[in-house]
Amino acid sequence: MPAFRDALRFWLTLGFISFGGPAGQIAIMHRELVEKKRWISEPHFLHALNFCTLLPGPEAQQLATYLGWRLHGVRGGIAAGALFVLPSVFVLYALSWAFITSAHVPWLAALFYGLSPAVIALVAAALVRIGKKSLRTPALWAIAMAAFALIYFAKVSFVVIVAGAAVLGWLGRQTVPSQFPAVGGHNEAKDIADAGFVELPPSPRATPLRAIIVIAVCSVLWWLPIIAVAAWLGWDSTPARQGLFFSQAALVTFGGAYAVLPYVAQQAVERFGWLTHGQMLAGLGLAESTPGPLIMVLQFVGFLGGWHQPGNLAPLVAATLGAFITTWTTFVPCFLWIFLGAPHIERLRGNQNLTTALSTVTAAVVGVILNLAVWFGLHVILPDMKSADWFAVVVSLVTFVGMVKWKWDVIPVVLGSGLLGLIYRTLL
Repeated sequence: MPAFRDALRFWLTLGFISFGGPAGQIAIMHRELVEKKRWISEPHFLHALNFCTLLPGPEAQQLATYLGWRLHGVRGGIAAGALFVLPSVFVLYALSWAFITSAHVPWLAALFYGLSPAVIALVAAALVRIGKKSLRTPALWAIAMAAFALIYFAKVSFVVIVAGAAVLGWLGRQTVPSQFPAVGGHNEAKDIADAGFVELPPSPRATPLRAIIVIAVCSVLWWLPIIAVAAWLGWDSTPARQGLFFSQAALVTFGGAYAVLPYVAQQAVERFGWLTHGQMLAGLGLAESTPGPLIMVLQFVGFLGGWHQPGNLAPLVAATLGAFITTWTTFVPCFLWIFLGAPHIERLRGNQNLTTALSTVTAAVVGVILNLAVWFGLHVILPDMKSADWFAVVVSLVTFVGMVKWKWDVIPVVLGSGLLGLIYRTLL
């Protein structure tokens, strides 16, 4: 069992190196927690990932919260979920201020330029590792490929893909169980011990009293800042309207950031007028190139909304308040979903029908991650969709081979790639 201070050190480090959107962040957690530290077993990791994939909100942050909770209880979940986000909160706040005041940071752009191809390699390496362990039958391979084709070519909703995969997994278990194996089993505890994974403490029981306490505490924390701001500035003020809007978004953001951004962009730009389409795209670019969840772009929206519509406040004060309340209402609900649902999911780990359905969801998620890798890779390697960026091609290939064949650590890869980008851009 790892010491809590060691876990804190890991979660803080993860917050600073969690580039690459959900695919890259999940890849880092899998590599560090399952393969290197062996704090979480492979079946346990996939089981948690499957559950988080079904929730509204950023699945990578929720996965970190779940794993932190499983290692050290509620304090572990709070530490993991908060530290996963906090570095990006401060980084994106500074970049938002720099953006709105027309400040230029070319050296930072050069670092991100070098980092982008490393993220491609990180996601590709994750696909190799997770695919090897989760796509164990031809049927699961077919589901992964079908998920990729549906989301990439047909633009089918992520929610529909995940729901369809779960149904296929349940039906497949009843008809052709050899093609739809369950994750884990009655010998899972022995297999985990034999593989050198740490023995986790028993998970708390999912009792009605516990559920009531979790709902009450999280709901008060969620809504208290919104009510306080509304009492101070009025319900028609920009921060109060942001709190209400992003609370609503937190309930319907299934499918990750890419699924919800079109909705948020339309509402923020056309309905509320908090920012322009061009500024929304710039914010997405900033969120793509900073650590933390991609959904952090919502903080940028909140910052610019407060800046452009400050009311009686100074623009920077209103922008700061908007950024805070947007981030708060985006991530506090995630703790509610995890702390409320995780004990039930832990109790059902031995249910073969459920674990089969969830393992089929993992197969579909592999296809979705492939979609993100292809989308991100095309934009980095073919920035104008015509000529290749050979610096990006070389760095992504070298880092991919290094991580797969020679097991390079994530931190040196991230830091080294950023430094190469800085040197390359400086010499141009």
